[in-house]
Amino acid sequence: MQHDHRRLGRELGLFGTDPLMGAGLPYWLPDGAVVRHTLEEYVREAERAAGYRHVYSPVLGKRELYEISGHWDHYGEDMFPPMELGAEQVVLRPSLCPHHALVYRSRSRSHRELPLRIAELGGMYRSEPSGVLGGLARVRAIQLNDAHIFCTPEQAVEEARAALALISRAYADLGVRAARHRLSLPGDGGKYVADPALWERATALLREALDSSGIAYEAVQGEAAFYGPKIDVQIADPAGRESTLSTVQIDFHQPERFGLRYTGPDGARHRPVMVHRSVIGSVERAVAHLLEEHGGALPVWLAPVQLAVLPVGGAQEERAYDVVRRAGELGLRAEVAGADGGSLGARIRRARLVPYQAVLGAREAADGLLAVRLRDGRRPGALPAEEVLRRIADRAARRGTGLWEPA
Repeated sequence: MQHDHRRLGRELGLFGTDPLMGAGLPYWLPDGAVVRHTLEEYVREAERAAGYRHVYSPVLGKRELYEISGHWDHYGEDMFPPMELGAEQVVLRPSLCPHHALVYRSRSRSHRELPLRIAELGGMYRSEPSGVLGGLARVRAIQLNDAHIFCTPEQAVEEARAALALISRAYADLGVRAARHRLSLPGDGGKYVADPALWERATALLREALDSSGIAYEAVQGEAAFYGPKIDVQIADPAGRESTLSTVQIDFHQPERFGLRYTGPDGARHRPVMVHRSVIGSVERAVAHLLEEHGGALPVWLAPVQLAVLPVGGAQEERAYDVVRRAGELGLRAEVAGADGGSLGARIRRARLVPYQAVLGAREAADGLLAVRLRDGRRPGALPAEEVLRRIADRAARRGTGLWEPA
């Protein structure tokens, strides 16, 4: 069965658009903001555990910054026009890497600091044609999970391998399947920086990272970034159309353009390598794909509402709110689907994408039980309320895509 994330987004109340905001500029509703925030915190936590340091940088930069990086010459058609600020021109950034290069060179660096892993969930803007915009999958305002690793040439392969492993773990936790891995190489034309030796060197390092990781891949001409080759982790929508979600890139170009250096063990100044990597790509595209991959039934830890408590009648509502309060104390997102919302059957149907439903009748309320229903159709039965909440909290904390394990 095919699922359209735009329909699911409306049905679940996750995001919307308005002509007054403009095409390709969606807004996030409260439940959608929960999904986005949870996904962003997951990525930050995974990056912290992997040794990344997080930074913030502005979404604007002087035109000169992008002239140095090469974006102005090689990527200008996808950038918004510059804005005049006195004698200067500033632009909305199309990527975060120039900003991170400036963070790196904000002070002198020693080889002992390398690899230096800088990460940011930052906004960027691309002037996408109106004909390709749609829902969250293709937008003009992008929240990108981006990172740049500054390392020695000898460290580059291991850092690329570690990035691939981080991507693989995230896909397992999110229940996402990679359609294929693509080694994206330059093609003909003038959109790529001209330095054949550096292209060959970077390509060899990426091949080594893929081969040593045991990952099958296809080499494709014409899909590289303008400054270097990249590994693209491809996903497919329900219609089979591919897009890139995650990337790993090795870049010798921008460290040279920005004059980046580190002091080596020999006391001399050396040029670092810049490894670009994104675990989930843009938050917008990641959420669009998750909705379609799971048909709106998001993994427990990511679902905007994890538990719906359904009192059979008004007499059980006070107890239902007690359960929700206790769930909140355990870090769960729970709501009461009260009797004023219609028959019990209608409320169960409306909550069909919520991972857990807990029916609360007179007997359950009196005995401190919850009659548990899982969205996959299983019914573990009436269990002590505290046990139910503990098991759900444990399942959410362990992430992954499972719903219920035997006691």
